[in-house]
Amino acid sequence: MATSHLFVCIILCTYYVAHGGDEHGGFATVLTSRSFQPEAAVCSTSRGGLLRCSRARANYITSQGTVTTLAADDGANVTIPAHLGGSVESLEYVVTVGLGTPAVPQVLLMDTGSDLSWVQCAPCNSTACYPQKDPLFDPSNSSTYAPIAGGGSQCAFAIEYGDGSHTRGVYSKETLTLGPGVTVRDFHFGCADDQDGSNGRYDGLLGLGGAPESLMSQISSARFLALGGAPPAGANTSGGFVFTPIRVEVATFCMVNLTGISVGGKQLDIPPAVFSKSKGMIIDSGTVITELPHTAYAALRSAFRGAMSAYPLILPPPNQGLGTCYNLTSFSNVTVPTVALTFDGGATMELDVPDGILLEGCLAFQESGPDDLFPGILGNVNQRTFEVLYDVSHGKVGFRAGAC
Repeated sequence: MATSHLFVCIILCTYYVAHGGDEHGGFATVLTSRSFQPEAAVCSTSRGGLLRCSRARANYITSQGTVTTLAADDGANVTIPAHLGGSVESLEYVVTVGLGTPAVPQVLLMDTGSDLSWVQCAPCNSTACYPQKDPLFDPSNSSTYAPIAGGGSQCAFAIEYGDGSHTRGVYSKETLTLGPGVTVRDFHFGCADDQDGSNGRYDGLLGLGGAPESLMSQISSARFLALGGAPPAGANTSGGFVFTPIRVEVATFCMVNLTGISVGGKQLDIPPAVFSKSKGMIIDSGTVITELPHTAYAALRSAFRGAMSAYPLILPPPNQGLGTCYNLTSFSNVTVPTVALTFDGGATMELDVPDGILLEGCLAFQESGPDDLFPGILGNVNQRTFEVLYDVSHGKVGFRAGAC
């Protein structure tokens, strides 16, 4: 029996990088950019509205407890590059894939915190589905679409999100095209015809969690899947990565153990019990602002404010979860202290300065709850310019700086 290896590499960049490939080797590419999360589906499109949605998503995720391992089978290598910005003009990431035969472009939310992928399908009237920029996917125009049977009839699916919104429809299978010559046959997904919430910035969701219905569990285990940029040169686990073990507890999420934080090169005096009480940190592409246990956040905020004492603090925008904000408009040069996160095994992420630390002049961290019992979440601001490599078969995740 062949040894199973699945590597998933997510690179959150500010530009598009393309790499050619074929169906049986090499790499294929798909353009990605930012969008927002489904767990807070009824959101305004303003920056503040999206941050409030991100906080609602984070609250939902932490309420679910703990986290993940990814699953897989056998096949070719796939690369899906991502970049920030683009037409969606928001704070998370979307990917453009092809669905059906012939392939129809679909702009999907890229979500490591969800499992089942779905798109809005025709026929669906305006009261049952949200208006989207692209035409609805019409399964009647595809030669490879088929509903999945269950109990002698079509199998239905329903997803209920943390804010009370939902996605419902027919559980189906179809050909998914990830890039030129790279397809996933009989890809299982939801063909949705009943939506409550969301908006037209994306056509559906690409589930990158670890449960059996996710893309990760449906593609082959001998593959390399890179989301956001070029794969490591030469091999799946090429040099430059620092690795930390994945906590194998709940399939959907990927959780690791945070063990320390430094500011300006100085390790913060945070008791180890603070991190052990919180039961780990979830790595999530759909949450914007990183969340830390109460005591860890307080220590980080105090040290960061001390290092930034030369700059005037201002009141943070209301209801966005941001607690440390500065007016930097009158300064031609701003010195931002380094911030580094250390995980089990000594893997350290030294965050990009300033874009991986500040979001519009505000420290991109908040507390996960009123005490140290709530798990942390590594948000996508901190992950910018990092390759994040999920080595599924070996149960570890790696970070490599300078990806973009």
